[in-house]
Amino acid sequence: MLLTVTTTHRPATDLGHLLHKHPDRVQEFGQSFGTVTVLYPEATEERCTAALVLSVDPVRLARSRARNAPDFSLSQYVNDRSYAASSLLGVAMADVFSTARSGTCRSRQELADSAIPLEIGLPVIPCRGGADIARRVFEPLGWTVDAEPIPLDEGFPEWGDSRYVRLRLTGVVRLADALNQLHVLLPVLDESKHYWQGVDEVDKLLRSGDGWLATHPDAALIARRYLGRRGQLTRTALARLAELGDEVEEEVEPAAEEEVRQPEDARVPLNTQRHDTVLAVLGELGARSVIDLGCGPGQLLDRLVEQADVTRVAGTDVSTRSLQHAARRLRLDRMGERQAERITLFQSALTYEDDRFAGYDAAVLMEVVEHVDPPRLEALERVVFGAASPGAVVVTTPNADYNPLYADLVGLRHPDHRFEWSRQEFADWSDRVAATFGYRVERRGIGDHDDALGQPTQMAIFTRTEDDDD
Repeated sequence: MLLTVTTTHRPATDLGHLLHKHPDRVQEFGQSFGTVTVLYPEATEERCTAALVLSVDPVRLARSRARNAPDFSLSQYVNDRSYAASSLLGVAMADVFSTARSGTCRSRQELADSAIPLEIGLPVIPCRGGADIARRVFEPLGWTVDAEPIPLDEGFPEWGDSRYVRLRLTGVVRLADALNQLHVLLPVLDESKHYWQGVDEVDKLLRSGDGWLATHPDAALIARRYLGRRGQLTRTALARLAELGDEVEEEVEPAAEEEVRQPEDARVPLNTQRHDTVLAVLGELGARSVIDLGCGPGQLLDRLVEQADVTRVAGTDVSTRSLQHAARRLRLDRMGERQAERITLFQSALTYEDDRFAGYDAAVLMEVVEHVDPPRLEALERVVFGAASPGAVVVTTPNADYNPLYADLVGLRHPDHRFEWSRQEFADWSDRVAATFGYRVERRGIGDHDDALGQPTQMAIFTRTEDDDD
């Protein structure tokens, strides 16, 4: 199996830093099913290519089969696994390029955080559904897709095409995002995995899909195929995606919905309830200028621009990818000049002071604080409540007390959550912040109410005290 990653970013040899594999070395890595070799066929200032070659040992593959894995009988020894990219390549790539997938590069961190020109080559990959499926899953992520069907036999064109394609992806993408997308989408195209799938596969999917699966128009298709069409796992994944704000709620069967105790005829997706509630609060506050801190793909921004009373809207996020999604969602390129003047999008981190955060009637932190490492929360508080000091701040975050009502939930609601507060912990935090920075605070809940456990989302509404305005 062969995977190539090429960049023309100058100096192109910085690809070695991002992948943590030196261009002057040929390196081998053992896997339970074979051997991975990483080498650089070309490495110049103008163009650099890293090649990952996986040599599958069919005997080792058979011996490494888990006790509860499906029995493929003779197909363990007679198959395409030695030649065609599949879940084996995805697992090997995830292991060998694990640091690159995390987006960490001490020597070139700014580059690791940036989108760069990339070209991904996969000469042979099974693609159930043909080239159209490849375009369907990769194009929404910003890739230009060249998927060429491979004929069954070039000597007999009347036999038609095989289920394999030659795949070439080109685009300007952050390398970590590209590798995580491949890790998920290789088995999605193949629709077959070489190992048994358990409940931990949902966590793997959400971790690798963080930052892009949330806004993919075919998130439900990807989850279903990645999880081998196992109904319960798929329902769990889609329910947790709905918690993150994905627009896949209609794919979730009632038993896996977030609002597990809400009558079916009254069920409204929790994400919709959050947006509706926050917009209503902003209306109560009379906010005419609003900044969405950690705006993600722009779902709240899309609703805000529809509010005639809101004359100025801003969105900021640390992820440039999310801001690109937000711009597309808002259709900024097709928006009239007068309307576009109301909207500002910019990249920034909430733990560092930025003059662009200031000057708004209200700021929104919707499902953001739980993604911040606890030691960095104090910095966020100083930046938002101290330096920016908006007239009001609306904060929403999961209620950890409510988690036992989610079927099949193990641990936190999302692998990127650093913590989830109970109602008492949230009350203690919000009271301390309000007292420290001169705000008064009111707390409310969002979502289906349980008498003992409260509501799935908790909200704090901070308003600056009159003494602070004087």
